[in-house]
Amino acid sequence: MISDILAEAKDKLEGAVQHAMDEFGNIRTGRANPGLFDKIPVDYYGTPTPIGQLASLQVPEARMLVITPYDKSVIKEIEKAIVAQPNLGVNPTNDGNLIRVVMPELTKERRQEYVKLARDRAEEARIAARNVRRKAKTDLEALEGEISDDEIARAEKELDKITKQYVDRIDDALKAKEADLLEV
Repeated sequence: MISDILAEAKDKLEGAVQHAMDEFGNIRTGRANPGLFDKIPVDYYGTPTPIGQLASLQVPEARMLVITPYDKSVIKEIEKAIVAQPNLGVNPTNDGNLIRVVMPELTKERRQEYVKLARDRAEEARIAARNVRRKAKTDLEALEGEISDDEIARAEKELDKITKQYVDRIDDALKAKEADLLEV
């Protein structure tokens, strides 16, 4: 019973860390990152479809992304979808076969805004981790009477240790993203 609760908590904590990593990947840096464009929805025959399903994304240079659609008829729609993204601030160029996107240099102020956004996303992930911990602790306390108080106390210590490991992973990912954003 205790091991099931701890295993479930680990799975959910792993999900919180993975979600934070995905969110960090969606925050723009000065370099081209396919993750920024992968999930942008494109109107593909009336259905919103992510660019990643309609085209291949390559990074030939540090600040350039090349998008090669599998179906050339959708190239204009992909271009429109990229231009419509408010927080990217890029102008794609279309040569009829592929789209080139050059990422502009970030200003110091814009970098600071992105650092603040990354910190907000990290805090959301920490809150999610604490909520997982709180639920697991409640589940452990519900076992009172079935198992000894000492076993519950040991399980709670183990839960705290596990939670700290996952929160540390979130903090490490945040530090790496901050360093990436502030790199000039």
